[in-house]
Amino acid sequence: MGPAELIVLTFPQEAITAESARALAALRTAGDIRVVDALVVTRRADGTVEYAEVGEVEHLQGVVAAGGHELPLIGPADAQEAAALLAPGSVAVVVLIEHLWAQSAAAALGAVGGRIASGVRIPPERIEEAVRAARARSGR
Repeated sequence: MGPAELIVLTFPQEAITAESARALAALRTAGDIRVVDALVVTRRADGTVEYAEVGEVEHLQGVVAAGGHELPLIGPADAQEAAALLAPGSVAVVVLIEHLWAQSAAAALGAVGGRIASGVRIPPERIEEAVRAARARSGR
């Protein structure tokens, strides 16, 4: 298995829309990642939190790899962490992905005794902020 990552995708409504589901399914079909597990976490307008496996959510049944079922690796503790990120009346999909694109690199490193030991995910807005700051310093 290649490197894996747990990501939380949030949406500003209580339910996953068909359009959101299509965007999530595109993650799987692009071929760069494999969805290992996914969990939907909802913070209702009254603040209560609910969670469900993606197979229980009508629009999300195609998110996990075709012909397979997600492994139950995301649990209640992960759901509570995701819920802490949600405003009332919003929903998140917690997704455990395997980076398929990195499998060949991991295999090559393993063949010579190495391994991918760590990784840090940097949100795009932080990169954009750093680029703006660098351009400001260089006068561009």
